[in-house]
Amino acid sequence: MVSRLSLACVVFSLFLTSSCFPSQAQLSSNFYDSTCPNALTTIRTAIRRAVSSERRMAASLIRLHFHDCFVQGCDASIMLDNSPSIDSEKFSFSNNNSIRGFEVVDDAKAQVESICPGVVSCADIAAVAARDASVAVGGPSWTVRLGRRDSTTASRSLADSDIPRATTSLVNLIGMFNGKGSHTIGQARCVTFRGRIYDNSSDIDAGFASTRRRNCPSASGNGNNNLAPLDLVTPNSFDNNYFRNLIQRRGLLQSDQELFSGQSTDSIVTEYSTNPSLFSSDFAAAMLRMGDIEPLTGSQGEIRRVCSVVN
Repeated sequence: MVSRLSLACVVFSLFLTSSCFPSQAQLSSNFYDSTCPNALTTIRTAIRRAVSSERRMAASLIRLHFHDCFVQGCDASIMLDNSPSIDSEKFSFSNNNSIRGFEVVDDAKAQVESICPGVVSCADIAAVAARDASVAVGGPSWTVRLGRRDSTTASRSLADSDIPRATTSLVNLIGMFNGKGSHTIGQARCVTFRGRIYDNSSDIDAGFASTRRRNCPSASGNGNNNLAPLDLVTPNSFDNNYFRNLIQRRGLLQSDQELFSGQSTDSIVTEYSTNPSLFSSDFAAAMLRMGDIEPLTGSQGEIRRVCSVVN
């Protein structure tokens, strides 16, 4: 039986899962209290400004942290550009032309560097940015544990194999999360849900499919990057409408609808659909645990001066 907290974990890949996450961190919420006391305030200001300018950015920043943590742990490897020694994760199947928010983290990093050069890692800024983004759109807050260091390597091959895809089955989703959160906000590209809205299967509401087809042509390669909200009702707010949509067979991605498809997670979806406070608290717990996945600490890695390149 899948635990409720595991679904809050699975729902993240949806975008994200939690008793799932191994807690291996040696991190502390007060890590920068003496070395950079204004770091969190500086990051929060940058994130609020970015989300105020584009509300969709909140989901993007949460997803960026998720995709970072699922490959080599939460080490900002996803932010590294291609170089002779780096095969960038930005160009993996799940990230290419999809993952975003790098410029927001870069901006926050530049501001933190201006007050505390060489102190705060890109990995920590990404973790804090995800929390601040959630709060900015009405989602939960959590105390971020800090002290991660940045990797000097990246792995496109691991990004291809370890990050769930839009078509991943429930069994595989649970397996992937057990090896290592959930999405209620954000948008997806036509190429990721075209098959679902045109296959006329019984697990999708006909009216919903018809609506989504208006902006997603059936021909492969036509309109691939056209966007649709994961949640039609409140696409840029953190709430539990996502689960109500699943019960009505209006999950945009096949991996979304897998959560409510006559399997072990149906009862949890139903519970979250009627209890937004429960989902909010479980989501925060899942995010906190996810942030503990295999961090580099102590003398491991480095503190990058610029997030996209090693020092």
